[in-house]
Amino acid sequence: MTVEQIEALRKGLQESFDLLVSKIGKIQIGKKEQFPYGWRKSAKGRTVWRILEELITQNIEKYHTEFKIDSIIPSDSEVSVFDFECKITGNPTPVYINIKSAVLDGRKNKDDISKGDGLKEFYEKDINKNFFIGTFFIKFNDDMTIEIDHATVFPIAWIPEEFHPLFIDALAFAKSKKEAGNGDIIQEPSGKYLKKVKSRWLEVDEDGNLKD
Repeated sequence: MTVEQIEALRKGLQESFDLLVSKIGKIQIGKKEQFPYGWRKSAKGRTVWRILEELITQNIEKYHTEFKIDSIIPSDSEVSVFDFECKITGNPTPVYINIKSAVLDGRKNKDDISKGDGLKEFYEKDINKNFFIGTFFIKFNDDMTIEIDHATVFPIAWIPEEFHPLFIDALAFAKSKKEAGNGDIIQEPSGKYLKKVKSRWLEVDEDGNLKD
């Protein structure tokens, strides 16, 4: 697809998500009496991510025409790289959406590649699929509600080409790390050597000797 066509899809999804955010309002998680000390360490995006994903998908499925979406097909797999497939009103192109949550003004963490193999397989089946990341920024309120402040839409197609070899290297490293046994030595894409010692990873030289 052309840059203009991808941008048209992105703008359409952004409008749909903006309408969704306006409709949802506050989401009650509990009562203050049930949480006498508030959110504490649970005030993280990953704490409510699964609930948020279900809420967003159900609302789009139920009120899709209200959000200018012609059709929606939720993923039938718990491990799928996308949460639902949909078509925007006025555009017959299928788009695949992965929902993520982020805490408004929260600390930025490195993303993992836990779904990396699935994403690679997803594109191997059809390189022309249109895949978008929908990030919903949430805040935790003192009344034990969460609230979606806003959402952003990002097309995977905008990721620079030079990312691809880095992605493949990262997948290979993640696989070798997962399969490594005690005493095994693996090499990071950056060239650093690591040795697994009783479930810990220690930096070593090429021969497996601990570095000073």
